[in-house]
Amino acid sequence: MGRHRAFDLEEALNAARNVFWLKGYEAASISDLTEAMGINSPSLYAAFGSKQGLFRAVLEHYDAAREKVLLKIIDEPTARDVALRYLSAIADYATDKKHPPGCLLVKAGLSTVEGEVAEQISRHKMANELALRERFECAKRSGDLPEEAKPAELARYIMAIGSGLCVQAVNGASREDLRNIAAMAVNGLPQPGKAAKRSTARENA
Repeated sequence: MGRHRAFDLEEALNAARNVFWLKGYEAASISDLTEAMGINSPSLYAAFGSKQGLFRAVLEHYDAAREKVLLKIIDEPTARDVALRYLSAIADYATDKKHPPGCLLVKAGLSTVEGEVAEQISRHKMANELALRERFECAKRSGDLPEEAKPAELARYIMAIGSGLCVQAVNGASREDLRNIAAMAVNGLPQPGKAAKRSTARENA
């Protein structure tokens, strides 16, 4: 039988997450990580294999909670509702006092030069972008977005605004500031298509 871990996995991953979040992947040393996690380096390597393996586990743990929120967001009735709730959620999360300001993926991505780690971060970001794009494609088909709307570009736009909100949070912006920026950004989205307008008119008749 294998030996049981002598540490709480979730607590250790949260501690490692905060180190990567504050320092970035490259600057986070093994000693930084083990000190924060309350374990020694042999335990870290036994559990995760390497610093990169630990970072991969941190990303998976980090994304598990975020995915639940995203699934609720994409169920919002309109593309504008989806975009506003997504950006508002980022504004709230980026200013949550329970963890460092901003976003782990943005912070780690800005400071990462290692190829495989950069690819890991990119894959996690693309998962969110893909979910938004598919939701906007659905909105276009239903007439909630006009025929000339470009779902892929809209998804990239929302992702870019979200990254900007995280950077602003690191620089000290308040939750209210970020929510105001989110609302202004959503105002730039295309207006509903004719089919959606006709449907709304019938409902209001």
